[in-house]
Amino acid sequence: LKAALDIFRESINKMVDHSCDNITETKIRELRKANKISQAELADEMGVTRQTIILLEKGRYNASLELAFKIARYFGKTIEEVFIFEED
Repeated sequence: LKAALDIFRESINKMVDHSCDNITETKIRELRKANKISQAELADEMGVTRQTIILLEKGRYNASLELAFKIARYFGKTIEEVFIFEED
């Protein structure tokens, strides 16, 4: 069981530590601050953890399409206005 947990933790850490090469920045923090919303409040509204919001704001987590739409709609923006992608 311990070996399985170690493997699971290692795979999770690799996913979290890997920054998405295509995301250069997000406007989530800026939008959240402008609307006086805490990370916890936004997380609750989106149905995710505060850690997810933290990682999104740092550009260290690649949001699912569904989550990207939810965040953009929440702030009355398009996905492109919230998530800035670098084209290859």
